[in-house]
Amino acid sequence: MKTSILKKVQFEKKWHLIDAENVSVGRLASRITIILKGKNKPQFSPNLPVGDGVIVINSDKIKFTGKKNEEKMYYRHTGHPGGLKETTPNLLKDRKKSEDIIKKAIKGMLPNTPLFRDLMKNSLKVYKNAEHPHESQNPNVIDFKSISRKNVVNV
Repeated sequence: MKTSILKKVQFEKKWHLIDAENVSVGRLASRITIILKGKNKPQFSPNLPVGDGVIVINSDKIKFTGKKNEEKMYYRHTGHPGGLKETTPNLLKDRKKSEDIIKKAIKGMLPNTPLFRDLMKNSLKVYKNAEHPHESQNPNVIDFKSISRKNVVNV
């Protein structure tokens, strides 16, 4: 038996469009992570960028279950003594940075390697509202809400 090793140029990158309106953040992030890694493809390889690109729209309208809007904390450090900064999802939405909520959730599910940092930069596009400049990529629309009834948060 011969083992064939695929090369980077043999992969065809497709784009997917996901609407994040009234969708649970964790479930959305886990699905996007699978698409970015390429685990939904038969030629998956952990050391090659076989995944597709994802465009997320309506990030202002995402939902958390329970009290995570007020109680969940995001931490960062400035590098100086006493420089620990914390914020909540509600504060990020108030500052018009709702894209960061989705990006932080996806980043926590990806390993911190050069390959996946490149995926975050080149294959993930998040927008606050329904307009996006990626019509020329002919994105495949994924109806995330109809996959499971648990994906939709009714608030």
